[in-house]
Amino acid sequence: MPELSSEGQRMSIPGLEGWLESAQGRYVLGWESSRVDAAVADIFGFNALQLGMPCHDFLRANRIPLRQKAGDAGPVDALCELTALPFAAHSTDLVVLPHVLEFSQDAHQILREIERILIPEGQLIVLGFNPVSLWGLRNRLDRSGSFPWHGAYISLPRLKDWLKLLGFEVDRGIAGCRVPPCERQAWLRRWRFMETADEHWWGFPGGVYMLRAIKRTHAMRLITPAWRKNAVAGKALRPIAQKENHGH
Repeated sequence: MPELSSEGQRMSIPGLEGWLESAQGRYVLGWESSRVDAAVADIFGFNALQLGMPCHDFLRANRIPLRQKAGDAGPVDALCELTALPFAAHSTDLVVLPHVLEFSQDAHQILREIERILIPEGQLIVLGFNPVSLWGLRNRLDRSGSFPWHGAYISLPRLKDWLKLLGFEVDRGIAGCRVPPCERQAWLRRWRFMETADEHWWGFPGGVYMLRAIKRTHAMRLITPAWRKNAVAGKALRPIAQKENHGH
């Protein structure tokens, strides 16, 4: 988790920026950037928000007028805790969440806040490390404490369950970066053939994934009072009718 500085403000996740400059980081960032660019290009609205990894712009391909970054450190537009976002309810059309949940102590609250600020039919894009992969295997075995191996990786099925409980409709998700988590560029290049190989044949899913979800709001149904109609029995009118007939 981020540490507190002497001034009481949070610092960025230790090792994040350095890792993004490494061969591994560039490899992952390249795959994620291309997928997110394609996903956000046709999402429209008025407000878009990126939470986490402010050193990279995941909203660059989006055409929403107001695109902001929020977080507890770094070059952000709104400095805040992600568990208490300073945005009005139903005010945001798109949220991109890159590698935040697996390094947070309260991932559920972050998702609840995102659900709160999204408009109905607003979209959420999540990037995460896949625990069921070669990268997830290293995450379980590595004891160095360095980024990104100290995170609590969240599987796609588990994340889907969380989002469905919040009323989101989620897609299958796509996984990438099947190459083993080598530290040198030369080895990453040698294993690149696994990127184009069939996932079921190799049996190794990607080390990272992108999941897209849409906030669904069920339509309200107006419940009207059930007005009771008491039918008047026909025989109740007969004596009156008969009396009138006798009078004539």
